[in-house]
Amino acid sequence: MARKPFARDDTGDEALDAYSKTVITVADTLRPSVLSVVVRSGRGEGAGSAVAFTLDGFLVTSAHVVEGVNGGAVFTHDGQEQVFEVVGRDRLSDLAVLSTGLRPAGAAELGDADQLRVGQLVVAVGNPLGLAGSVTAGIVSALGRSIPARTAAGMRVIDDVIQTDAALNPGNSGGALADTHSRVVGINTAVAGIGLGLAVPMNATTRHILSELMTHGRVRRAWLGLGSATISVPPALARRLEQETGLRVVEVVPDSPASRAGIRVGDVVISANGTKVLTAQDLQKLMLNLRAGSQLSVTLIRNGALVDVVASLSELTGV
Repeated sequence: MARKPFARDDTGDEALDAYSKTVITVADTLRPSVLSVVVRSGRGEGAGSAVAFTLDGFLVTSAHVVEGVNGGAVFTHDGQEQVFEVVGRDRLSDLAVLSTGLRPAGAAELGDADQLRVGQLVVAVGNPLGLAGSVTAGIVSALGRSIPARTAAGMRVIDDVIQTDAALNPGNSGGALADTHSRVVGINTAVAGIGLGLAVPMNATTRHILSELMTHGRVRRAWLGLGSATISVPPALARRLEQETGLRVVEVVPDSPASRAGIRVGDVVISANGTKVLTAQDLQKLMLNLRAGSQLSVTLIRNGALVDVVASLSELTGV
């Protein structure tokens, strides 16, 4: 029997074409809003990226990009140069706001990282290794990660970070991580290893942080002093509490309010001041609305039992 001619399957080509069109659209939309940052300090010259998020010259970048400097220069993708000044920085979220007289061709639309799903396509736009307007694409590899951050008060933990396999290199920090609708859902903050990038999410909490930085030059927040990761609540307790997740405590800062309240590594936070805590962002939102001296009632799971503690919050300084 004669063999039938091989039937060409265009499905792969069509899928690749749709993927390419999406990435091209995001790149074309965001490149005018993503600038290259050059800073000079006693440690030498450094570089990073920044995203214009207003039409009157405000940029968001990573706090570590502008660490130890009050100003520098930014460059647009088409070569325009303008000096900037640091309006405010917050090491705990690794976010900073810059101001420049440069009027960008367009302001990036800020999205909502809370809507992201693992496996979703994302596009990174930045200036790695001095290569302006570089674009890479990948997927959301994981959500709710935590990374360490160095502050004047010592090491802290940045919670609720996005993990992506979009290629990131030195200079990408401060650049945009965008969804397929060209909305900035994250600010790239670090390269954790080969094939592993991290970004601070853009959501209601970080929008509040940007607003505080623009208005006050710093973020006024109460401090609890723990690092955490989202974890599933044991099934029996989940049914009883009608709550499937909580925050497993992975770090307690010595002599912090959490430490003095008796919170331990391994505890699982399930509520604070009567509000369910499902993710790190739930706790962050609560802390941003509290002030130093406030009392925070925390319910924990410890060794399978519910434990209540009260923490007297202090103001987080040195960030």
